[in-house]
Amino acid sequence: MTPHRARVAGMRLYLIQHGDAVAKDIDPERPLSDRGREDIGRLANWLESNDVRVARILHSGKLRAEQTANLLAPLVGDDGTVEAHPGLAPNDSPGSLLDTLTDDDTIVAGHMPFVSRAVSLALDLPPDQPIAAFKPGSLAGLERDTDGTWRLMLFIRPEQV
Repeated sequence: MTPHRARVAGMRLYLIQHGDAVAKDIDPERPLSDRGREDIGRLANWLESNDVRVARILHSGKLRAEQTANLLAPLVGDDGTVEAHPGLAPNDSPGSLLDTLTDDDTIVAGHMPFVSRAVSLALDLPPDQPIAAFKPGSLAGLERDTDGTWRLMLFIRPEQV
C-alpha cells in the first residue's frame, strides 16, 4: 500500500475546483462571480439528485473556496460540515490531506493546481501529471476500493450539469 491511500475502505472524496471568481483587479479577495455561483448551484443540485451526502466539506479559507463550500453544504452536507482546513492552498502538497482522511465522505473545495495534484497522487501518478481537465466549478470524484486503492469514479465540468 502506498502512503497516500486512505486507511479505511468505503470512503468517497470529491475534489472541487472553486467556482469562477471575479478578477483580482476588480476585487482582491476574488469572490465568486455570478457565473461561479450559478455553476456551483447547478453542481450542488446535481449532487443532491444523485444522492450524494457528505459528513465534511473542507475549504482552503480563501473566499472563493469558502463560498463554494457554503453553496454546496445545504444540499449535500450534514449540519456543521463546512470548515476551513489547513494545507489546501493552491500550491500546498495534497499528501497530508490524503494521509489524514478518515472514513467520512468528504468534499474539498479548493484550487488549482492542488485539486489536480490530489487526484494524480491518490491514483499513484506523479502529482504534476494531470489526469483531469479541471476548470472552475469542476468536480473529480474518487472512491476507495476495499483494498484501499483509490479509483476515479467520475469527473464533471460545469457545462455537463
